[in-house]
Amino acid sequence: MSAPDDYKNDNKDPNKERGDEQSLRRQVAGAQTVVIKIGSALLTDRTSGLSRARIDEWCKQISGLMSEGRHLLLVSSGAVAEGVQRLGLSQRPVTVHGLQAAAAVGQMGLVQAYERAFSAHGRHTAMVLLTHDDLSDRQRYLNARATLAELMKLGVIPVINENDTVATDEIRFGDNDTLAALVANLLQADALVILTDTDGLHDQDPRLNPQAPIVTWADASDAQLDAMVGEGAGELGRGGMVTKLKAARIAARSGAHTVIAGGRQADVLTRVLRGERVGTLLSASVLPLDARKRWIAGHLKPRGDLVLDEGAVQAVLTRGVSLLPVGVVEVRGQFSRGDVVRCVAADGRLIAQGLANYSSTEIAKLAGASTSEISARLGFSLEPELVHRDNLVVMMATA
Repeated sequence: MSAPDDYKNDNKDPNKERGDEQSLRRQVAGAQTVVIKIGSALLTDRTSGLSRARIDEWCKQISGLMSEGRHLLLVSSGAVAEGVQRLGLSQRPVTVHGLQAAAAVGQMGLVQAYERAFSAHGRHTAMVLLTHDDLSDRQRYLNARATLAELMKLGVIPVINENDTVATDEIRFGDNDTLAALVANLLQADALVILTDTDGLHDQDPRLNPQAPIVTWADASDAQLDAMVGEGAGELGRGGMVTKLKAARIAARSGAHTVIAGGRQADVLTRVLRGERVGTLLSASVLPLDARKRWIAGHLKPRGDLVLDEGAVQAVLTRGVSLLPVGVVEVRGQFSRGDVVRCVAADGRLIAQGLANYSSTEIAKLAGASTSEISARLGFSLEPELVHRDNLVVMMATA
């Protein structure tokens, strides 16, 4: 796997077979680059810390799959939960510094567990800790991508986690489901596999209705899925089915299918990557974005908002045009030229994200104006567009 080129359009084949569940499962079975995420509820429990027996089993499966020539990356939760156990705390800390301290302690156990488990199969591991800033800055984004690519080229298994020991509320991802999806985007992975403590996504909350059937396959962008997921999270973790659905939609931007499956099932990773009907498959039905647009779309903390009138909303959604001053009715936040901004409707819907050609102060002066008025209002003109279509990513379905 070679280091990425900043300006290379590395879209996958737009004619890639899509269709019924069977053909989509075959695509997962053929995945060569796969991001695997394992959650805290699977890795730990309140009395014994990390479950090393389960870690050993997953690492055995990962090693076997890598023997087939696949590139696998592991995004692992568990540092905070392991730290809670090691420190003998009665509950998960609620303060940022308390969480950071628990993560720092727990990270030691997490590293040791994976290093020991993979060493048993002759595999080397690398611990990679990321914050949102690492993926928000374009150069650091490319550096992270190149480093992970080189590790995979060397046959090393990257074990990736959020850098909880330095992250703050402003920069942390908030859950490792999102981090895993952004890593899938970063490397344009073929598939994302999320292991959880349930057997997949159910059409109702299984805690309220234990008989609720599992959704075996759906398009990740299907709006009906939003009504099926709940807001809850496990006691030791930050995620929930909401974040897993969000992750599947992020991964879909690079053409990656997502499988959500129960991590306690026998040989679950092997079975998923053999194309068996395990868990919930959330398929990517959109054309994958190129590298630059994946980076733009991956920004979780844009610098500000541009509120659009309904005409501009429809133009961006249905015609794929650049955003012009005439369509903007309000500017929120402070940002500079080149920063990532959100384009939102008056009712708060996120329509798109893109790179601003002007600062927030300048756009406030241009709101509602025609392009011919830019020079008169500012005394200069950089670009006729506020956000050029090449730097604009639609973030909601047009159906």
